[in-house]
Amino acid sequence: MTTTEAIRLLEQFRAGAVDCDAVMRAFQAAPVADLGFATVDTHRALRQGFPEVIFGAGKTPAQVAGIAAQLLRHDRRVLVTRATREQARRLCRQFKSAVYHETARCVTVDRKPLSQRPGCIAVVCAGTSDLPVAEEAAVTAEIMGNRVARVADVGVAGLHRLLGKLGVLQEANVIVVVAGMEGALPSVVAGLVDKPVIAVPTSVGYGASFGGVAALLGMLNSCGSGVTVVNIDNGFGAGFAASQINALAGGRRDATERSPGRRSPRRVAQRNSKK
Repeated sequence: MTTTEAIRLLEQFRAGAVDCDAVMRAFQAAPVADLGFATVDTHRALRQGFPEVIFGAGKTPAQVAGIAAQLLRHDRRVLVTRATREQARRLCRQFKSAVYHETARCVTVDRKPLSQRPGCIAVVCAGTSDLPVAEEAAVTAEIMGNRVARVADVGVAGLHRLLGKLGVLQEANVIVVVAGMEGALPSVVAGLVDKPVIAVPTSVGYGASFGGVAALLGMLNSCGSGVTVVNIDNGFGAGFAASQINALAGGRRDATERSPGRRSPRRVAQRNSKK
């Protein structure tokens, strides 16, 4: 059940169109679907505002397609991260609205795209080699209903490149900064803006970068205020967190559609309690 469906059911109950037993049966329905190889959380969108996301690594194309099909029985959109080309081909054959984002290594199925919420998320990457992780963050944020401004290849080796994009950074409600090597860019960005910065270390670098550990430690020890750090190469986690921050900054809206002018059950309850 999606948030929209839950709201609609409660409104029908309030209007007397359905009885209490029907409401209870709907909410008591199993929140999971057991596929044998996966236990799909079909109530994730109801709790968190966005459906369960499929991590493609280690799964067969058939498994990914099966999980996606189950999710699409309950929701209008699916996000698959770390998708292989074989998984992408299977999904694009099976679902007409599937899109393979090759650089991001993601597949999205969005049968009814969300209207963009107010505000903007900036996704900044230090080098072109960091683009796959940056694009994973950007695609994640976009399918969740956010406007994303991309800034590429502005690492500290040429600081003037970043300063030329300062207007973009200042406009954003939250900034995702992706960098490998020594991981210095998030500290620089944090010193230029009054917005939260989500730092994403990447595994890009030579031997002593230790697969991104050097960048991770550098970001964790940042002297820039307002810097938080996610795991190495975790563009998805950064994009998801940025979406939640942007929702709070611009007025929270669930990642499911709500008709213009429709009052939420909470507001209706508050209004009725004042009578």
